[in-house]
Order: sequence, then C-alpha cells, then structure tokens
Amino acid sequence: MRRIRLGSAAVAACLALLLAACGGGGNDALEGGSQQNGGSTVTVGSTNFPEQLILAQMYAAVLEKAGVKVDTRLNLGAREVVFPALEKGDIDLLPEYNGSVLSFLDPKATQTTSDEVNSALAPLLDAKGLVALDESPAEDKDGWAVTKETADKYGLAKISDLKGKAGQLVVGGPPELKTRPAGLPGLKKVYGIEDFKEFKALDAGGPLTTSALNKGDIDVGRVFTTQGAIAANNWVLLEEDKPLEPAQNVVPIGRKDAMTDQVKQALNAISAKITTEELTKLNKLVDVDKEDPEKVANDWLTQQGLL
Repeated sequence: MRRIRLGSAAVAACLALLLAACGGGGNDALEGGSQQNGGSTVTVGSTNFPEQLILAQMYAAVLEKAGVKVDTRLNLGAREVVFPALEKGDIDLLPEYNGSVLSFLDPKATQTTSDEVNSALAPLLDAKGLVALDESPAEDKDGWAVTKETADKYGLAKISDLKGKAGQLVVGGPPELKTRPAGLPGLKKVYGIEDFKEFKALDAGGPLTTSALNKGDIDVGRVFTTQGAIAANNWVLLEEDKPLEPAQNVVPIGRKDAMTDQVKQALNAISAKITTEELTKLNKLVDVDKEDPEKVANDWLTQQGLL
C-alpha cells in the first residue's frame, strides 16, 4: 500500500529552515527516501502545482505496477525546497523540467536546445549523485498571461510589448519569480522591461494567480504554458518573441542509487508517450474541471496501456 503524504510550501520551507538551524537530524519530516530505509522504497516527491501532482502520481502508479514499493511526498513547495530534499536523499524521484533544473544548478548557463541542455545538465546531476532518465517530448514553459481586456487596452500580444508599459501594470506570481533567471530578472535582461508598478507574491500559476488575474488584482500573471486555465479563461498568453527560456522537457530526475533498471524502464515508458498536447488536456481536468490528480493520472495510464 502506497503512503501518500501531502505537504505545503510553507510547512516544507519552515522545516528546511528549522533543520538547517539545528544541523539536521533524524526527525526531518521529509526523511524517507531510499537512503533512510535501506533502498527498499522509492519515494516520489513533487512541487506544488497540479501538473506536478499528475506526473508524480503517474510515476508512483507505474512503479507500483512494476512491483516497486512506493511512498509519495507531494505538494512540498517550490524547487528551492524540493530539489535539496532530493539531493539529501529525503526523496528519491521528482518529475522535473530539464531547462529549469539546469538554470537552478547553473544560473549562468546559456544552453537553449534540448540536446544542449541535457549535455550540460548530466555532469551537474552526476556530481550530486543524481541522474535524468529519458526526457519526454512534452514541454511546459513559464509564460506571461493577461486578460483579453488588458491585452486590448495596452496593445499586448508578445512579451516585448510590455516594454515601456510595465510601470503601469501589476504583476503576480510565485515569490521566487523575483530572483529566477527566467523571471523578472530575465525580462529586464532579455527584453529591457523595467520594474512593474507592483509585484504581488501569489502562487505558481495556481488558484491565487487565476483569481487575481480574473478579478483585476494583477494585470500580468505568471503561468505555465500547458495550463488548461489559459483557454478556459480566454487569457492572452504573450508570445515569447525573444529567447528567454531554455528547453523545458518533462523528465524524471532521481537518485542514482534508487534508479534501478526496473525503475528506469517503468518511468521511461511514460516519457515515451506523454506529449505537450496530452499534458495540457490533463492539466485542464485538474485545474479547471477539478478532478482528482491521482484519478486523472491513472485514467491516462490505463488509456495508454501502462496500467
């Protein structure tokens, strides 16, 4: 029987800070990866937005079908919390995005294509005892969305249209948007877009951002390009007319000591079948239609002959 544990960004972040202050120890609520239990269990983690929950449930389900003992630690927070947990061995596996991980590990990285990103990423992961399995063709990039009314009022169709207008607009997104290379610093560096009128710390394309955008509490929202909410709310996704982000293929990243041939085969089967179009449809079922991520994941796996 799989153990499912749901966390929150706030709880995980507090735990991480507390442990850092205390020097770690055996009471870490995130502990439980293969390093802590003799390698008999693969602990699947996730960050804190619907797509991650769907992918993590897929990973857990196919591993269980393959006879692997599985634990899940879901909705733990942003990459800044979850990736260190993977490095420490508190979790063994994450659904990730190759370009984002490269930027996280090497903020000065300039690679853009999938092949370039993967080549640069592999040694960085290896040095931490981690490995990326097969990437999928599915890509989910960070995007910038506005309502149709805002787009019409300010003449916004592409990201570069924000230049000279950002000072009149309120932008919202996750707190880390202020420091990530593809966030506000990237807009300034690549597009010359200076400070917005105000920044509101919300979530990563989740219900807080959706509500704020639709209510007019923010003018520009940070979203994910595979979100079903974009079409459902008739938002305008601003075109990335200058390269701001590297490739963002969905890829399982795990601890090398937990990635047995059995685990690799099961996870690579998902990567071979999931596409951007499929992922967008699945996201809509969860973030718009409010279906359960585990059910959505299992239904898709069954349709694909993987369960």
